Amino acid sequence: MKLNHYETIYILKPDIKEENNLFLVNKCKSIIKQYGGQNICIQHRGRRHLTYNIQSYYDGIYVQINYAASSQLVKILEKALIFSNDVIRYLTIKQL
Repeated sequence: MKLNHYETIYILKPDIKEENNLFLVNKCKSIIKQYGGQNICIQHRGRRHLTYNIQSYYDGIYVQINYAASSQLVKILEKALIFSNDVIRYLTIKQL
């Protein structure tokens, strides 16, 4: 199976505790490993001001994950992000 390179960025609520942030990062990392993802690189981009309000939040904590995986894994990872109450927005792009 051919693995494509993806980049997922998600924005967390600004009032989230650090342990919840780390729990979500570890959850995403374990999902990627469990379904055959490789070359996982996680970068905490920090707290940034949002261009426009999202769910009444002016700021958000950005986390970027780069990995190689199948398209099925991306669907599973995005489904996990949807059900997290701490994520206010996410985006996954396929890198060329």
